[in-house]
Amino acid sequence: MREIQFREALREAMNEEMRRDPSVHLMGEEVGEYNGAYKVSQGMLDEFGPDRVLDTPISELGFSGIAVGAAANGIRPIVEFMTFNFSLVAIDQIINSAAKMMSMSGGQFNVPIVFRGPTGNAGMLSSQHSQNFENWFANTPGLKVVVPSNPYDAKGLLKTSIRDNDPVIFMESELMYGDKGQVPLEEYLIPIGVADIKRPGTDVTIVTFGKILKVAIAAASELEKDGISAEIIDLRSVRPIDYATVVESVKKTNRLVIVEEAWPLSSIATEITYHVQRHAFDYLDAPIHRVNSFDAPLPYAPTLIEAILPNVAKTIKAVKAVLYRD
Repeated sequence: MREIQFREALREAMNEEMRRDPSVHLMGEEVGEYNGAYKVSQGMLDEFGPDRVLDTPISELGFSGIAVGAAANGIRPIVEFMTFNFSLVAIDQIINSAAKMMSMSGGQFNVPIVFRGPTGNAGMLSSQHSQNFENWFANTPGLKVVVPSNPYDAKGLLKTSIRDNDPVIFMESELMYGDKGQVPLEEYLIPIGVADIKRPGTDVTIVTFGKILKVAIAAASELEKDGISAEIIDLRSVRPIDYATVVESVKKTNRLVIVEEAWPLSSIATEITYHVQRHAFDYLDAPIHRVNSFDAPLPYAPTLIEAILPNVAKTIKAVKAVLYRD
């Protein structure tokens, strides 16, 4: 075990898979000569050369389409978006080609491709560079959607995603690339669709994923000072969702708060709320509470960003509400 950065964990995953399988390629804007916009691919061009680490033009639609065609013909592309906000330019290739190829070909063509890059708020980047798309892509049959929260999970999940025969959306965060965590030296894989209980508890279940896990953990630490024991579940993927782990936790704690950096309408929080009330209604001792971003485009000013996004104070307030202690 050693402590490495989130970006280093991603790089190790890609390096190991490219050494293991010569069909794995990396492509995207600035992934080669510049070593990646966030230095995730640092040194990869030197090791694997320009035939396997490809700098692309600023044309997400174009290089995503090339990747889909390559994947249908035996290549395993990793496509890096500088931000998933730019994936909207390529969404036709992702939704209408990658996600549907297996079904429309009657099982004749797999599309083993990973679309990866940062999602959500990254500071003062304003509305067009700060949106969350996890729930958008999770609404698409044929895709898997992975949102890791720490370096250990990021490496294990990315390796699994690269080996998967289906297209995978792998969503990171600019604000997490420098985060450090313990990662083993030996190889390991983490299955997609299995949530992780990051912190056991007895009084309330908090469900989250991605970088907002840090908000949930900080809130749980503050709640502990008031004698409140919060169980924290990190979904790790939002398609598929590990409903069973959530339901079993709610059966124990009898209360649920979902914290998610996305607009409330049609969010992952909404989906989990439906599923829990459908399968654990008799165990609930209070209505389920969601902590989402406000239903508005994200502004530029730091004070307004703080007001709109989920944070520790809002999470604590929601937990105390379901415990009738607000």
